[in-house]
Amino acid sequence: MGRTKTFKRVYVWQLPVRLFHWVNALAIVVLCITGFLISNPPSIMSNAEAYDTFWMGTIRSIHFISAYCFFFAIILRMYWAFVGNKFSHWKAFFPFSKKGIHNMFHVIKHDVFLLPDNDAKLSDISIGHNSMAAIAYLLLFFLSVIMIFTGFGLYADTATWWLPKMFSWVPSFLGGDFLTRTIHHITMWLIILIVMLHIYLVLYHDWLEGRGETSSMISGYKFVRKERIEKKKK
Repeated sequence: MGRTKTFKRVYVWQLPVRLFHWVNALAIVVLCITGFLISNPPSIMSNAEAYDTFWMGTIRSIHFISAYCFFFAIILRMYWAFVGNKFSHWKAFFPFSKKGIHNMFHVIKHDVFLLPDNDAKLSDISIGHNSMAAIAYLLLFFLSVIMIFTGFGLYADTATWWLPKMFSWVPSFLGGDFLTRTIHHITMWLIILIVMLHIYLVLYHDWLEGRGETSSMISGYKFVRKERIEKKKK
């Protein structure tokens, strides 16, 4: 009979990280929905006066407010990558050591393709982000930068203050509004794909390992095998 696994409650995600996570999550959802409506607005028949049916203007306002929330959350998260704990530090997003690459292939093999996990080791289990998640979040950051530049670039001409106008050069640099909007749209779909993979892996680990992956972004705590912690201390 195998030894019973024992777990210890470990504080992993600090409050600012959790706040940035949920602000970004909500902002991405709102930005995607309003972005779809802006790119392909539905036709609504109404006998009301035009000034009473300024719904697309409201949609655009919600889109822009969400974009600002997304932008400032990214900026603050970048700051926290230098002052936060080791789990949220910028070094955690560059898992390109031999151990990190091994962990990444372990996640792809067993978590994504659901192949047998009989050869799993304690070194394959991460307390914070696993290597696959770290690379995905690094990619998500670069995609977010593209979204910010192209989004504010498209908004710059109608903006009334200096922040969006700083990006007014982007459309001309990319070859015009049409290409800028196309890049903005494609990048949105790439972000949606990463978010879908992220949700799948979080729920998968929560169900398979019972380490509190989902609740950790509310409480900040994960449940980690004591053997893993002891091995980490050595």
